[in-house]
Amino acid sequence: MNITPINNTNLYGHNLFFSHLAKLYSENKLPNKLIISGKKGIGKATFAYHLSNYIFSTNDKEKYNVQKNIINENCNNYKLVSNNSHPNFFLINNDDNSSIHISKIREMINFTNKSSFNNGSKIILIDNVEYLNVYSVNALLKVVEEPNDNTYFFLF
Repeated sequence: MNITPINNTNLYGHNLFFSHLAKLYSENKLPNKLIISGKKGIGKATFAYHLSNYIFSTNDKEKYNVQKNIINENCNNYKLVSNNSHPNFFLINNDDNSSIHISKIREMINFTNKSSFNNGSKIILIDNVEYLNVYSVNALLKVVEEPNDNTYFFLF
């Protein structure tokens, strides 16, 4: 199997930062908007997926292992996220390095306006945020400025 950020169950080199954000989430103090920046290839996407899996697994039998920074592969939420079929997860990316169009942002806005499954957290990941075009950025700003409760935006 080809390891990509979405299915990489190990997180390397970000232990302190991850544990800090996990603690903030457990104390209901995690900001609902996180911008993760850095050079390509340092693990920003993997970090965002791990944080998402941590949040989704807090009420799961098979929880995220915070001490070792490992996703439990038996966790149903992990399986759903890695298949991009989790009802509370929305991914925006551009694998072909083209601009991210406003239609994708509008689709995400519709997603945020619907109620969450099991009253769980909703997570929106925007990968390659630098490829948002002007119209997409303007549409995104409106929803990011005043997000719905229990909705998190991870931009990288």
